[in-house]
Amino acid sequence: MNTESIAGWLRTVGVPDDVVSIGAETDNAWCLTRDGDGWEVFWREQGNRYDWARFAGEDVACHYLFGRLVWAQVVRGAVGVLTPPAAP
Repeated sequence: MNTESIAGWLRTVGVPDDVVSIGAETDNAWCLTRDGDGWEVFWREQGNRYDWARFAGEDVACHYLFGRLVWAQVVRGAVGVLTPPAAP
């Protein structure tokens, strides 16, 4: 997973596009930005950063953000474990 594919993956699990900003800081969104030789993930609100995390690799930062946002979808009941079909 990388910055080119993460938006599609998040859309697949029902995360709205306006909740995520890839490559730029945007208020009221989870941001994934490049900073020098690393990557940062954080929630931005009123110009402030919250729940900030820094990673050396793009793939690790993308997986971290994906995991946080998918967990939020599970908690709100938008996605979850599929029930296996009943035996015939």
